[in-house]
Amino acid sequence: MKIVFCCTNTKAEPWLEGFRQALPGVDIWEWQAAQPGEAPKLADHAVVWSPPQSFLDEQTQLQTLFNIGAGVDALLKLKMPDSLHIVRLNDAGMSVQMAEYVCHAVIRYFRELDQYDKDAQAQRWSYRKPTLRADFSVGILGAGVLGSHVAQTLQTFAFPVNVWSRSPKHIAGVKSFSGVAQLPEFLKATRVLVNLLPLTPETENILNRDHFMQLQKGAYLINVARGRHLVEQDLLDALAEGHMAGATLDVFREEPLPQGHAFWTHPQITVTPHTSARTIQCSRPTCRAIKPRFTVSPMRSWCLRPPAKPSAKRTSTAALKKASNVLRLWWKPRGQLASMCVAPCRVWWVVLTRARLHRRRWVVWRS
Repeated sequence: MKIVFCCTNTKAEPWLEGFRQALPGVDIWEWQAAQPGEAPKLADHAVVWSPPQSFLDEQTQLQTLFNIGAGVDALLKLKMPDSLHIVRLNDAGMSVQMAEYVCHAVIRYFRELDQYDKDAQAQRWSYRKPTLRADFSVGILGAGVLGSHVAQTLQTFAFPVNVWSRSPKHIAGVKSFSGVAQLPEFLKATRVLVNLLPLTPETENILNRDHFMQLQKGAYLINVARGRHLVEQDLLDALAEGHMAGATLDVFREEPLPQGHAFWTHPQITVTPHTSARTIQCSRPTCRAIKPRFTVSPMRSWCLRPPAKPSAKRTSTAALKKASNVLRLWWKPRGQLASMCVAPCRVWWVVLTRARLHRRRWVVWRS
């Protein structure tokens, strides 16, 4: 089996070493574009993150594409053959990190720690009236693996949690909204809006003025999905008008965020450098996704063949042994099967012989 590694802005050696330890005997290497006139080295499978189109154009024999992150928006831009299977890592160690980040941001707003920070900078000693949790509902856009885990973690802090997704979800203790028709009702019930949606043509620019105005007054935004979900000027306008109270942004349309951008110095916006949840630099999650697709042989080599079915000979032997045990118990009082357990074929010979004898006695009795 041959695996090629092509991950943009990622150190390849730790991953390659992890794969070699988890999949001994596998030929794995980091992709380098072939020189003009040079035959490229082709692989069966690829581990990728934001690969260029030239990579897919060169690797014409790929069967499976393993994406090391949860987001696949970079893959949607590429032209891929219909026969290519895409495997997306749902977690890869990111769900716990994402829950940490979102819970920290929600609690920071709930306890008004951002305001206490400003008071401390001004050397001002002040108290603020506690907010009731019932008035601080959290709405999560996207209820996939990451969104579901974040919702369940927020419940441990007794926050009312709602989720919105394309199709209905069933999460214990969480109210689910689904479809475009229920989006306004979801936004109306939300004080803190957390975005964990995948980036698709339908979800691009979903964080816009129209939806901001449907949130509860004094709402907060936490965007940890993709920068292209957010219409940046609409957020600035909502903050300036006082309808929204703050935002925590981890993703942006242009990354790194350019110097001089309004988000850097805005007093109500917290900026982090796309660090809410990172794929752990380890190939274990990817290996766990790869392994079920292969069968390991006694020599620890991996092949594409499905597990071999038990042979007819093996099945027949097992059936004979079972019949042998049954017959041994049946005829044990007569002591005639002491040696029958050695060879199952002798069992059947005795059974057939006795059947013939019984048949003869039956014929004589009838006559």
